[in-house]
Amino acid sequence: MIRALAASLALTGAAVAEPTYTFLSYDDLDGWAADDHSAALAAFTETCGDIPRTDWQRLCAYAKDGPAARDFFETFFTPVLIEDGEPMLFTGYYEPEIAGDLAPSDAFPHPIYRLPDDLVEGQPYLTRREIEETDALGERGLEIAWLADPVELFFLQVQGSGRVRLPDGGVIRVGYAGKNGRDYTSVGQRLISAGIFEPHQVSADTIKGWVKDNPDVGKELLWQNDSYVFFREVNEVPAEKGPLGAMNRSITTLRSIAVDPSVTLLGAPVWIEKNGDDPMRRLMIAQDTGSAIKGAQRADIFFGTGPEAGRKAGNIKDNGRMVVLMPVEYALSKVTEPLE
Repeated sequence: MIRALAASLALTGAAVAEPTYTFLSYDDLDGWAADDHSAALAAFTETCGDIPRTDWQRLCAYAKDGPAARDFFETFFTPVLIEDGEPMLFTGYYEPEIAGDLAPSDAFPHPIYRLPDDLVEGQPYLTRREIEETDALGERGLEIAWLADPVELFFLQVQGSGRVRLPDGGVIRVGYAGKNGRDYTSVGQRLISAGIFEPHQVSADTIKGWVKDNPDVGKELLWQNDSYVFFREVNEVPAEKGPLGAMNRSITTLRSIAVDPSVTLLGAPVWIEKNGDDPMRRLMIAQDTGSAIKGAQRADIFFGTGPEAGRKAGNIKDNGRMVVLMPVEYALSKVTEPLE
């Protein structure tokens, strides 16, 4: 399950109101006619077969027959604005590429761990500090690979997936396997609260640079986040495809978003109107989740793989709105029924 760095910098808010649903028309969607609906349809068919509802399965079967993309969405879906009183926040995430090795050394001392067999889902396990400070998981054979930089390991866990470049030129891919059942704490917000940075100054590069420049205090900062992510190898995913999202399918650069699945059905098309320095009007597919992605107007945009994708993703913290596309009967049911 992929996690975004920018999401980690967002504030954790109080409980929000029950969602409200407003039905819109396609004329209400800014930029709808100009989008590449075929690209959105291709992303939609990656995961629509995994939506466990009969009505969606019928739509998925038709989508895979190659209909005219824009007509498909306009004919079978209705736009629904879901709100809970909180303002829209877009952030970005990506798949890191990090130098590493399959054996520990002075150059690569920091392990990427597999899921421990004594971890029970939903129950608190060892904290980040306990795992790293006391080497509590050492000598259990859980290591997948070793990295040079503890900060890179930390942000690999924030993203939830990545590629490890080996000294011989080989690459292994790792993906989310589980977590330690501890609450997530934003280290970016801790830096802001301490008066070290202003909110507009905090980014991926800012945090990485500060921790590297202040290794002792930086280690304590990272340990403030008790949450710890474990990985699995996913080398079966073709190199040209994106990492696996929450639906265990590859996600698509600039067409996949992470959402709150208690509000937005995973696999649903979602129209986004992101403002900011690089505005975006685009039909996305809700194919991922994240611990910091909570609420009706909250989304994380997948920017792709590598350093340039990371730079772009780390600079996103924008307002706007998102509108979920739903089959009409399904949309009507959401007004009175909990999300299934």
